[in-house]
Amino acid sequence: MKTMIFATLLALGLPAYAGEAAPNAEDPVIEQRMINLATDLRCLVCQNESLAGSHAELAEDLRKEIRAQMKLGKNDKEVLEYLTDRYGDYVLYQPPFKPVTYLLWLGPLLFLLLGLGAWYAALKKRRTLQAAQLDEAQRAAAEKLLQDK
Repeated sequence: MKTMIFATLLALGLPAYAGEAAPNAEDPVIEQRMINLATDLRCLVCQNESLAGSHAELAEDLRKEIRAQMKLGKNDKEVLEYLTDRYGDYVLYQPPFKPVTYLLWLGPLLFLLLGLGAWYAALKKRRTLQAAQLDEAQRAAAEKLLQDK
């Protein structure tokens, strides 16, 4: 029993000897640039997760590709152009304003205007219904119905 307790205590103390994780980057400057760029990029297989935070295999491949492009001496803009040429504007969290993305950028405004138009039409219809006056025959019929009850 004493051996079992001693082994358990020893096992619980092992994490204290664990060292700090070694960085996996050859060049810390390129790694920092890659992380900064990858936070603004969308993972192509994940649901709305950044490329920097994704654990998918494709995301790791894309991060390797970004590192390779940076090692070739390309700046961030050139790397973004490379990725958008290869994967389209979907890879960007904020795609550019161009004819293909007009509906994406202007869609919320369009829906807001449609909603305001429907709201205005409903208010106008309500005003016309409230504005209609009863004639004497309708008023007498309403009073008769109320008295009958």
